[in-house]
Amino acid sequence: MNSPSHRAATTIDIIVYPGFKAVEAIGPMSVFEYANLHLQRRGKAPGYDVRVASCKVGQVRSDTLMSLDATKALSPLALPDNAIIVGARHIQEALVESAAIIDWVASVAPRLKRLASLCSGAFFLAAAGVLDGKRATTHWSVAERLQTDFPAVHVDADAIFICAGNVWTSAGVTAGIDLALALVEEDFGRELALEVATEMVVFLKRPGGQSQFSAHLRNERTARPNIRELQNWILDNLQEKLSVAQLAQKAMMSERHFTRVFQQEVGMSTQEFIERSRFEGAMSLLAELALSLKTVAARAGFTDEAHMRRVFLKKLGITPKLYRERFATTGVEA
Repeated sequence: MNSPSHRAATTIDIIVYPGFKAVEAIGPMSVFEYANLHLQRRGKAPGYDVRVASCKVGQVRSDTLMSLDATKALSPLALPDNAIIVGARHIQEALVESAAIIDWVASVAPRLKRLASLCSGAFFLAAAGVLDGKRATTHWSVAERLQTDFPAVHVDADAIFICAGNVWTSAGVTAGIDLALALVEEDFGRELALEVATEMVVFLKRPGGQSQFSAHLRNERTARPNIRELQNWILDNLQEKLSVAQLAQKAMMSERHFTRVFQQEVGMSTQEFIERSRFEGAMSLLAELALSLKTVAARAGFTDEAHMRRVFLKKLGITPKLYRERFATTGVEA
């Protein structure tokens, strides 16, 4: 058996096709390249052997002026350890023009160590039947279409990335970097993944269950000025109790009408919005300030530390303490 310092490199095929999103291919590719560089600095062999693969060998044009040189043609005979399929702006056209990818996925998925899709690349996996009965995510803009076209898939439109057995799916664009960092952490541990994230000036890592939308982004998407103003007021007053009656009064509406309008405009109830806002505030405090967990909970507006812990477990599946260990760069107050 190989020792960790002499283990064989994990082969990864980044699968592209005409019109693929360039940043979704380059982001993960860079993660694995930096991982190799940091392993080399430790005197170890490269951990990853990355190839660009497509239906046929040659230049493949992206959604930008850039093209990638596919040096490997998809085949059921020469399989990588991991395969990552990137997304496209016009995924329905891609599914027709590059249907061979669907057939390839259907035939090889059980034999791959890990199969991943980025953004709308999830449609290739779904069309191949790989996501049936599994939780999966994709870019928020096509999540509803994915669920409609493939009802056997349990689409979570909010997650950054999801691991379901050996199948990984991620949200759009930069979420591919989060997924790639998660793979590096799984393969070589948190320390190496943190070194890579630091080199790339990104977080290690946004947990997979973290929302694609922050409360602030949802505020920007709200059409009614009075609801936007109320959301801003909520974000500035999270330490208050913030009852529906109080909020309805500030919006100058009846409680019933306010509840209906807020849900329609924001896509969630007032209590869900408040909880998410407190949760995001706590994440920021945990990552940036040397405060005790009790202080963080109070400043974020939670009733107590236990309340904050329950919310973190519900939304991320990890405790505030573990979240801090992953993100914080400062010490904690005694």
